[in-house]
Amino acid sequence: MGGRGRLSGEPRKRIDWPPTLAAMRQDALRAEHLRFVREAPRGGVLHCFVLDCSGSMLAGQRLALAKGLLIALFDRASAARAEAALVCFGGAGADVRFGPAVPRWWNERWLRPVGGGGGTPLTAGVRRATELLERSARRKPGQQRWLWILTDGRTRDMPVRPLDVDEVVFVDFEREAIRLGRCEMLADAWGARRFTPEELMG
Repeated sequence: MGGRGRLSGEPRKRIDWPPTLAAMRQDALRAEHLRFVREAPRGGVLHCFVLDCSGSMLAGQRLALAKGLLIALFDRASAARAEAALVCFGGAGADVRFGPAVPRWWNERWLRPVGGGGGTPLTAGVRRATELLERSARRKPGQQRWLWILTDGRTRDMPVRPLDVDEVVFVDFEREAIRLGRCEMLADAWGARRFTPEELMG
């Protein structure tokens, strides 16, 4: 009889290297650093991206960097045949720019009208995403739902974590010398992951 190890017929888990390397930082690789690729659930996957288009995101080309990362994340969703949705917020409110649907190709028109400016209505962006996720949960209850929030967190808003979401990822674009650390605080409060864009883009 075989000893301990992978059961016969059990699918081999694949290491998901970007979050694994992010967990390692400067340390040597240890077992607790390992992050594995999740098999797509039978109900499919929805990635809801919430993009901060406020005035502070214009500094240092942060919004341009966020858009580039967003295109890469949409490409990954398309390759995995996952649904995606895009919510943009800035100024006085938030609106849905795409989806939820499987992105067959990238359309620049989704982002061209998005101009940075005004305040950072993070709560409005999360509220619009929450409404979208609630509708998705009713439409496809077996679907796994991810919420990605791309922001510098330069706001006093502390929105509540949506209920109809399985995983939350904050992509932290804050670069100021004096940090508010809002993304870190929200990630801790929500039990979410937090990455810098550089960690995700490798």
